[in-house]
Amino acid sequence: MAEVLVYVDHVDGAVRKPTLELLTLARRIGEPVAVALGAGAESTAAALAEHGATRVLTHDASEYADYLVVPKVDALQAAVAAVSPAAVLVPSSAEGKEIAARLALRIGSGIITDAVDLEAGDEGPVATQSVFAASFSTKSRVSKGTPVITVKPNSAAVEAAPAGGAVEALAVSFSAQATGTKVTGRTPRESTGRPELTEAAIVVSGGRGVNGAENFGLIEALADSLGAAVGASRAAVDAGWYPHTNQVGQTGKSVSPQLYIANGISGAIQHRAGMQTSKTIVAVNKDAEAPIFDLVDYGVVGDLFDVVPQLTEEIKTRKG
Repeated sequence: MAEVLVYVDHVDGAVRKPTLELLTLARRIGEPVAVALGAGAESTAAALAEHGATRVLTHDASEYADYLVVPKVDALQAAVAAVSPAAVLVPSSAEGKEIAARLALRIGSGIITDAVDLEAGDEGPVATQSVFAASFSTKSRVSKGTPVITVKPNSAAVEAAPAGGAVEALAVSFSAQATGTKVTGRTPRESTGRPELTEAAIVVSGGRGVNGAENFGLIEALADSLGAAVGASRAAVDAGWYPHTNQVGQTGKSVSPQLYIANGISGAIQHRAGMQTSKTIVAVNKDAEAPIFDLVDYGVVGDLFDVVPQLTEEIKTRKG
């Protein structure tokens, strides 16, 4: 069976969930070979092997931390040359998509971004994408070169599948462009204790109907009762009620959780484009004609100030 390269997104050896999802998808089309770069790369091997990686190619160098993107592209190009894979899978983050685009250009291949599913095909991997604000699904394959495919978080359930996971050193020669853009400083993001928005299995969002920054505590309380991330509509963000980093929508972040709860959000196309691929959608809105109700699996017509606190308390009661 052909091998499939999986780019590992990790922090000092702690593998992030989207990478484990990629390993699940990679097993559908071949044998996963993981590529882990930077500090802690070798420490990723146990988690990667537990989830199906037959081999783990590692390389550590200061360039991965000191410079942007290009050193990682150099390393993936070296991995492609060493493995001759059937495909290269990359998490569909902002950095991941830049890495994938640069790699595809380097190796003369086609690229598919924001895939939500993968399957084996007679002429190579077939990727499913949600397009036109998730109104349609398309199936595509790359017809030239080694397919480079980025996959959206939460597109597949993480499945354990123990494999060898033998650690092998990857030989990498950095290009002249690798040191072109230097990182001059980093500021750690303040932790809320909640999941990362784009990776969360459950997202609870608030919109214009929350009616003020002081009322987002209701949304946060519901999210915390579910172990969820907190999102916000563009209207709420533009009003200064919640940080832009939490905006869900066409000009914010795209999410695809197992459960999405929209509170006081009308359902404008701009917002729908960022959450329409969620597996189950629940909306609370006092306007029975709100467009969001055309999209949901479950809808509650009611005032969020009445509904959300009751829902939060019911969840706490059932959990406790």
